Amino acid sequence: MSKKVGVGLIGSQFISTIHAESLQLVPDARLVAVMSPTDGHARKFAEKYHIPNHFTSLEEMLDMDDIDMVVIGAPNYLHCEITLKAAAAGKHIVVEKPFSMNLKEADLMIDACKRAGVKLMYAEELCFTPKYVRLKSLLDEGALGDPVLLKQSEKHDGPHADHFWDVERSGGGVTMDMGCHAFQFFRWLNGNNPVRSVYAQMNTSVHGKKTRGDDNAIIILEFENGVTAVAEESWTKLGGMDDRAEIHGSEGVAYADVLQGNSIQTYSNKGVGYAVEKAGNTIGWSFTMYEETWNYGFPQEFEHFVDCVKNDRQPLVTGEDGKAVMEIIFAAYESAGSGRKVYLPFHTEADRPIRLWKK
Repeated sequence: MSKKVGVGLIGSQFISTIHAESLQLVPDARLVAVMSPTDGHARKFAEKYHIPNHFTSLEEMLDMDDIDMVVIGAPNYLHCEITLKAAAAGKHIVVEKPFSMNLKEADLMIDACKRAGVKLMYAEELCFTPKYVRLKSLLDEGALGDPVLLKQSEKHDGPHADHFWDVERSGGGVTMDMGCHAFQFFRWLNGNNPVRSVYAQMNTSVHGKKTRGDDNAIIILEFENGVTAVAEESWTKLGGMDDRAEIHGSEGVAYADVLQGNSIQTYSNKGVGYAVEKAGNTIGWSFTMYEETWNYGFPQEFEHFVDCVKNDRQPLVTGEDGKAVMEIIFAAYESAGSGRKVYLPFHTEADRPIRLWKK
């Protein structure tokens, strides 16, 4: 494929703004269209980002020959339906996290893309976040010895869109929303070594009036090669986003903080309005990012997938990775609900992870 890769965005809210800004930084990508079922949203989005076409109908957008790939930034419960339609239309697909609502949907999505011969990438930007890429390179080059303990935490005061609070539309709480980042991050750091067991503690500590989902969670993964990983996830941390990771190895230790160290320490009575911080209230002290989307790895993620589409390469993070993360998420909710360690492989017919915790 010699021409630029034509991209259609599905969604017009918070995450799609990051997608648009990131794709505009990718030389081989061309934003062709945006779709939102809400009247007027796609038109305003298209005007803001100078996108030539906008739709309220997914089917009409998928009929466009100029679109080679789509990026799904719709609510969780729509991921499967949209993926199946996009695959049938012959479009390569990027699916935002979490991959699906359940394991059955994950299989349907993977199978549909294989049958249609289209590429499917699970959008985990932590595998492209510059500080975390360097963290992994320290491990891969042997500077830290063999991995012993991996840690990752993501914390803010709650999600940016109402559908995340509704477990029927989201599937779960903070573990579903943010734990998915940590689980794929751990798998990537650890060479996709199989996860042996999952143990989780979950609470609804602050947001009980808004959600039945968990707003605080600690999840421990044990891998087959003996590595332990600990994820700390919270929707109750004030003062904006906090995103950091650690690798403890037999020959060293390394710490990475995505926000601190390359940010501007800021105090504001009104709050700071920048992209990732929209996920948290920034009134008071917070860390203001510059080149924020780049620091989180979104342009690098899309540059990678556009290259995969253009040059027929395998994505770094696949649909199978997305399904593996979903299995860990379900095991975590089962562990929190049962109070016991859950061993993988874990099979369940539950349609949403939350069903295994709030039985």
